[in-house]
Amino acid sequence: MKSFALLTTLLLLLAGCTGLPKDIEPVTGFDQDRYLGTWYEIARLDHSFERGLSQVSAEYIPNDDGSIKVINRGYNAEKGEWKEAQGRTKFVGDSDVGHLKVSFFGPFYASYVVFELDEDYSTVYITGYNRNYLWLMSRTPEVSKEVLEAFRARAAAEGFELGELIVVEQ
Repeated sequence: MKSFALLTTLLLLLAGCTGLPKDIEPVTGFDQDRYLGTWYEIARLDHSFERGLSQVSAEYIPNDDGSIKVINRGYNAEKGEWKEAQGRTKFVGDSDVGHLKVSFFGPFYASYVVFELDEDYSTVYITGYNRNYLWLMSRTPEVSKEVLEAFRARAAAEGFELGELIVVEQ
């Protein structure tokens, strides 16, 4: 019985990591094929796994099994070296809804929620299972001041704390 309770608790915790933040809705009409390719990180909330990185990009490549290979790269100027992490992402539900789960560590997945996506797939707003994670990504290494301000306004309206927002050097 103890093992069952522990397993149930673990499964609930893992499921919580692939959930949606309260009142954040993923985009619908998501087109995986248009999303594939390279994206550049324009802004992010600070977190340990990207701390100190600049020139950050993410490449999305289709896998034969229907999942998507993710290659994240960034430059650590302090160490003078590139850092790279490879993972995979899968849709949580329907493939036309921007709610995916991503794993860089074996069977452990975290939520990847696309909550804003330009019609031309040029910029995207992403969060995790809670409001501690936030990214603005673009197909180009730089965006206009207006694009960045629109992102900040939407993120603030959605309840993200922007005090630790980093505009990434590309």
